Amino acid sequence: MEKGIFSGLKVLDCASFIAAPAAATVLSDFGADVIKIEPPGAGDPYRNLPNLPGYPTGEHNFAWLLEARNKKSIALDLAKPEAQAVLYKLVAEADVFITNMPPPVRAKLGITHDHLAHLNDRLIYASFTGYGEKGVEANKPGFDSNAYWARSGLMDLVRADTDTTPARSVAGMGDHPCAMAFYGAIVTALYQREKTGKGSHVASNLMANGVWAASVLAQAKLCGAKFGERRPRERALNAVANHYQCKDGRWLILSLLSEEKQFPTLAKCLGREDLITDPRFATKPDRHARSVELIKIFDETFATRDLAEWRKILDGNGLVFGVVAILDDIPNDQQMLDNEVLVPFENDTMLTISSPIWIDGTKKVQPRKPPAVGEHSDEILREAGYDEKAIKQLRGSGAVG
Repeated sequence: MEKGIFSGLKVLDCASFIAAPAAATVLSDFGADVIKIEPPGAGDPYRNLPNLPGYPTGEHNFAWLLEARNKKSIALDLAKPEAQAVLYKLVAEADVFITNMPPPVRAKLGITHDHLAHLNDRLIYASFTGYGEKGVEANKPGFDSNAYWARSGLMDLVRADTDTTPARSVAGMGDHPCAMAFYGAIVTALYQREKTGKGSHVASNLMANGVWAASVLAQAKLCGAKFGERRPRERALNAVANHYQCKDGRWLILSLLSEEKQFPTLAKCLGREDLITDPRFATKPDRHARSVELIKIFDETFATRDLAEWRKILDGNGLVFGVVAILDDIPNDQQMLDNEVLVPFENDTMLTISSPIWIDGTKKVQPRKPPAVGEHSDEILREAGYDEKAIKQLRGSGAVG
């Protein structure tokens, strides 16, 4: 498996922005040959993401580096019949076709499932939408901020309390989990094809994935459960499952599910052995009933040391907690480096984020830098059987860039 599990698998990535193209990226990490289909000229609009207001600035197109690594690019103007003919020729030899274009656009460009399935009965046609492919909102555009984050209830649920405004999402926060679900759908269809010899149409959408992410509480609502007051951090119901600020301004979050066993250890770590025998906090029900008092004590205590000191103390005593990381932590996170969560690009020291799947006995490909618009157009056309004269004609008509 030196070349990857999906070596020889041909994937056409006819999608834009994050969730659908990122699923193709995961396939490429395991050796699939992924061809990015984008319009001539500026190419995929997602290339322009870092130029939008509010995004980080720098010399590298960070968004494109992440989503388009390992891929080849062919520039096709699918509004032209000649370009559609090229696409159909590629589809005839492909294993997977990925798109997230709205259904009316797919119909206009001749890339619906009905357009393509008859060209290749082994094709996995994978479509991704904002709100699903049925119902009155089937044609409605969606991004993870609205179709995943807002529509699912997550935007409301994660705010600190009922008096604060709904929380904004960060770029790609919903898209990347969606990409893994979409990847799972594609791989499931490939497994089915191994059994039946036939391709199929698979789909996923932002809305469904958002509700799945919120499903513990959403299921409670579906069951008619009663919800209590949403309390701010200072009035949380459980002091040992709460977050605290350290002397240097950094935060950590405690997650002591084995509270009866671990509370004495925590008290000793905090230098507050008196809490063990304090009748106010003698039992778990007592601690929950007086959580506000206990949180205040913990706030005062955690504020006496920096995060690094608390991390050493808590780790040394086997307590379950997490550092509230900031982006500055990530490039030097040794655990991420040791587990190849962060990996270098081929022939470069720049790191990128690996897809979160590892399989014994096979290697992922070392990430390759993403292509320029249409960088591989001629190469792909030649492999598809076009001679130099035909390629020149396609370029002359504007069908290929």
